[in-house]
Amino acid sequence: MTQVKMTVNGKPASGEVEGRTLLVHFLRDDLELTGTHVGCDTSQCGACVVHVNGNAVKACTMFAVEADGAEVETIEGQAAPDGTLSTIQQAFQDHHGLQCGFCTPGMVMSAAALLKENPKPSEAEVRHYLDGNICRCTGYHNIVKAIMAASGQEVSALAAE
Repeated sequence: MTQVKMTVNGKPASGEVEGRTLLVHFLRDDLELTGTHVGCDTSQCGACVVHVNGNAVKACTMFAVEADGAEVETIEGQAAPDGTLSTIQQAFQDHHGLQCGFCTPGMVMSAAALLKENPKPSEAEVRHYLDGNICRCTGYHNIVKAIMAASGQEVSALAAE
């Protein structure tokens, strides 16, 4: 067993893990932050996206020991301390960017990384950035619309697919 320490959503976190423990399992099982989902275990669906030292990472592809000493942000850290939704979360709600909600944490975390990198992305850039996230319910249109709205852009002209 190896001791790991990291900052998760601005708070110190630590635990003992086996070397093979994935970050997603450490977050869910040890820290009880269950918003980060395990969707495929093969790095294809994006349901497990978190931020590690400011970069979007699929937590099913990273060992917890690799995050030792890192700053980790999960979906639970996106809302304000009083529970007020972040701009991106509110846009997902306002523009119906979710249905079952399983992919939503990963989509929100990916959207946050995109908007940090590119504050005013085009529709094509949003769609390209979300290429590693799978949604089986929405058809992506409202997710793209929500991300565009969160960036402060007008979305009424976006054509339905």
